[in-house]
Amino acid sequence: MNKEIRVLEPKQLWNKFADLNAVPRASKKEERVIAFMKDFGTKLGLETIEDEVGNVIIKKPATKGMENCVTVVMQSHLDMVHQKNADTNFDFDTQGIEMYVDGDWVRANGTTLGADNGLGVATIMAILESKDIKHPAIEALFTIDEETGMTGAMGLKGGLLSGGILLNLDTEEDDEIGVGCAGGIDVTATRTYLEEETPEFKTGYSIIVKGLQGGHSGMDIHKGLGNANKILNRLLFDGFENFGLRISEFDGGSLRNAIPREAKAIVVIDAIHEEAFNMEIEQLSQVIKTEFKTLEPNLEIEVSKHEMPKKIMDLGVQEGVTRALYAALNGVYKMSADISDLVETSNNIARVIIKDGNIKIGCLTRSSVETSKIDLANSLRATFELTGCEVELSGNYPGWTPNMNSSILKVLSEVYEKMNGEKANVAACHAGLECGILGTNYPEMEMISFGPTIKGAHSPDERASISSAQKYWKFVLKILQNIPEN
Repeated sequence: MNKEIRVLEPKQLWNKFADLNAVPRASKKEERVIAFMKDFGTKLGLETIEDEVGNVIIKKPATKGMENCVTVVMQSHLDMVHQKNADTNFDFDTQGIEMYVDGDWVRANGTTLGADNGLGVATIMAILESKDIKHPAIEALFTIDEETGMTGAMGLKGGLLSGGILLNLDTEEDDEIGVGCAGGIDVTATRTYLEEETPEFKTGYSIIVKGLQGGHSGMDIHKGLGNANKILNRLLFDGFENFGLRISEFDGGSLRNAIPREAKAIVVIDAIHEEAFNMEIEQLSQVIKTEFKTLEPNLEIEVSKHEMPKKIMDLGVQEGVTRALYAALNGVYKMSADISDLVETSNNIARVIIKDGNIKIGCLTRSSVETSKIDLANSLRATFELTGCEVELSGNYPGWTPNMNSSILKVLSEVYEKMNGEKANVAACHAGLECGILGTNYPEMEMISFGPTIKGAHSPDERASISSAQKYWKFVLKILQNIPEN
């Protein structure tokens, strides 16, 4: 299936991407891709280092005539988000990504593609392997675990790199030059509850929300897309008062940085209210589908009979947690007052698990303003604590403050305009890039971010534009030729 990818232009880029996508590389399971990258550097005869947290650094000398230019750090992350459609039979731990061409797009067969950030990694690999591309001295930095905590960037110590400019290849619109990004913090609410024996005269049901687009919880959060956890909770909210609904299980979402596409609950209702329950939940389902008809045309809500569960959750806890989930903010909290159309602060209710006497609710809160990030995190904390949960704030990482006067921004802006006859969009983004973290140990390093056009990142709809990759590749080569001298 991947043979058609290898003949795409530029072949250097797509062949390295195909090689990389043959290696399973989930966040926190990067052992194989670390070994793959070290082997790649060693076979090229280049200095190859693995630091103490698993980042890989490969150093390549400048080509003839560019020895006096500033050393450039080219940086991308090795891990990818592993998401698949519910009906896709695929094992991310053992299988490589199955890719195909769809018009101008490269897609994966029912899974995430890994173009985020695999195309960046493949770009750097192609430069390292090249014998005819002009470039200054390069320090290739391949970080780990960007998607689930940025622990690679956080663990990178000062002194390992000597470069004065960092090119981060993790932006997803080819006309955009990134100069800043949001920081983030995980908000995790947990508590236990007593399970009760399911009473007599109940009927079991499953309620499934699926067919949502999902997407990147930073780059897509402003679009108003459906969150499966919020929709399912809305369906359950008044169930006890109206039908004696009791929750046995709730399982929604997956990764902290992906907008939840699917959620499922197993519940019981009073048998005597079964007809009214089916009528009302059908009406509410239609209301929700109508609300989302433009943004989520494939939304499905399935309600069906289910084997009677043996246990249900304590009623007081059920009422508290459904109210907390209803009250907890999901989506945009605040827009930036300084940068037009930029989301400043947001939250994604990413994961909800209620089962076997335990509740766990996971959120990822993002902001380009540190105080606003903590403000929203504390709002969520208070909401969940009011229902008896313990709340942990963890994984805090800084944003990246724009430097509009950097020399590398001037280079990219001039090269882009000369190549394309128009100005690039210089912008900050609401995603979490590693630049802010890397800058804590390398404060004098100028940083910039750019990349090819990728849509639907963090979802099985992820796709990479072929024509954009060609445009981006030429941009990369021209940037390397125009790095200033020391």
